[in-house]
Amino acid sequence: MLKLGIIGAGRIGRVHCESIVNFVPQAQVQAIADPRLNDEIREFAAKMRVPDVYDDYSKIIEDPQIDGVLICSSTDTHYSISIEAARAGKHVFCEKPVDTDTGRIAEVIKEVAEAGIKFQVGFNRRFDNNFKAVRDAVDSGRVGDVHLVRVTSRDPAPPSAEYAAISGGMFLDMTIHDFDMVRYLTASEPVEIYAAGAVLVDPEIGEAGDIDTAIITIKMANGAIAAIDNSRKAAYGYDQRAEVFGSKGAVTIANNTQSTAVISTESGVSAEKPLYFFLERYMQSFSDEIISFVDAIINDRTVPVDAKDGLIPVKMAIAAKKSLDENRPVKMSEIV
Repeated sequence: MLKLGIIGAGRIGRVHCESIVNFVPQAQVQAIADPRLNDEIREFAAKMRVPDVYDDYSKIIEDPQIDGVLICSSTDTHYSISIEAARAGKHVFCEKPVDTDTGRIAEVIKEVAEAGIKFQVGFNRRFDNNFKAVRDAVDSGRVGDVHLVRVTSRDPAPPSAEYAAISGGMFLDMTIHDFDMVRYLTASEPVEIYAAGAVLVDPEIGEAGDIDTAIITIKMANGAIAAIDNSRKAAYGYDQRAEVFGSKGAVTIANNTQSTAVISTESGVSAEKPLYFFLERYMQSFSDEIISFVDAIINDRTVPVDAKDGLIPVKMAIAAKKSLDENRPVKMSEIV
């Protein structure tokens, strides 16, 4: 039985804990650590039958019986904990982003290689059945050579201005998933990015130094052109769609809804709104990414989303911010 420790008992840490307990029989959550340890966290751990609960994550790193750690703490801790865990010989699942500084991510890549451990980054959308179907259509050649890619990602409600001020900006906090998805769906790498953005949802987000609405165009190495559109607020729910258009055809995915029922009457035609919350939309993908991580450890397989996959979307986010600030296309070669 693989024994895992979870560092960070916030929303995503609890999601992963529940996934392991309910859907990953080959693994056990041995410990949870959170510096804000309180009775609520202790009660959650007891409910999940987690034996050890700490306010100091180093106890997980130092525990010889723990095989791997899930880093679900705040972004500013991912870099240091990743290196500590690698040096301790622990396999690592790290939520995105690994860091907001590319030099630090490069250090993590070096430490992981030297330690010989498995290191997977939490880009869960790659494990969503809808996005996987698009990638399968590309890999099988059914759409031919990829010409155009469109990714729509709009949240149901904006974050607080306080969060916007510390999140690293929308490109690093939100669009980073879409940058990864463009790489995944095209099976190619970005060469140039142009971003246009505005504050159209919440003026306080602008006062915090961020944007809440954007369109990003990306030229890929295989010749494809991608377009991402983002908004911090879609009044009708969590809007997650994509299309790949190629020389032989196209593949499109729509939003998940509570049901596929369409009601037609003399007054009009109506259907369900998209699911409202990201956990409703992507819960299956969170489970599947942990299943793949555990499988990579037990069967010594390559992780499907490695540290390099954690680096390139961050570079794309930095390029997009540079493009927005300087009002020009930015080549990826400019970002080190």
